[in-house]
Amino acid sequence: MANTTIKLDDQLYPYFQTVGYAEPEILKELRAATVATGGASAMQIGPEQGAFMALLVRLTGARRILEFGTFTGYSTLAMALALPPDGRIVASDVSEAWTSIGRRHWAKAGVAERIDLRLQPGLEVIAALLRSGEAGRFDMAFIDADKPNYGGYYEGALELLKPGGLILIDNVLWSGDVANPARQDADTTALRALNAAIRHDARVDFAMIPIGDGVTMVRKRD
Repeated sequence: MANTTIKLDDQLYPYFQTVGYAEPEILKELRAATVATGGASAMQIGPEQGAFMALLVRLTGARRILEFGTFTGYSTLAMALALPPDGRIVASDVSEAWTSIGRRHWAKAGVAERIDLRLQPGLEVIAALLRSGEAGRFDMAFIDADKPNYGGYYEGALELLKPGGLILIDNVLWSGDVANPARQDADTTALRALNAAIRHDARVDFAMIPIGDGVTMVRKRD
């Protein structure tokens, strides 16, 4: 038995990939299409994280989801496949080029009608949803966009979520840089600040999970 998180070394990680999750073929196709674009593909979440998120959608019974940062739409598709037929995701991103890759695969998977893609900055999407009376009407949110605005996405998601709703925040370990005091760039300091703020936020329950680049799960208290 161990009292720390096990390291997935070069021997264990391939075993984990074999038995740890089952990736649908359409998600494999989208992942391969993203890898084919080159170096930017590193921004895509891993298949184990997609499987984890899809399971959370099913476990929570989520029907209305927010996503900030869509990229090529892998996380969007993973969650959309787990939604019931009447479920919806409001997804925001600023890139037509990247999201067009996702659109093709969403259509092929038969879930395009579940995804309301808005090519706008996430903070603008939050403001529009709040103006239209959507506060407290979402079940789940995923934050994986520009890091300096993470605090704004977090606060907006809390307003838009129902009590008991779940926020998933990606990249909270930032390749270890959040623990390196020498790293003082805008992305790292924003993540470090949000991690500290959540630690002391009386409005939520939370746990940071060392999957992928680190995911914090935040539950809005009733």
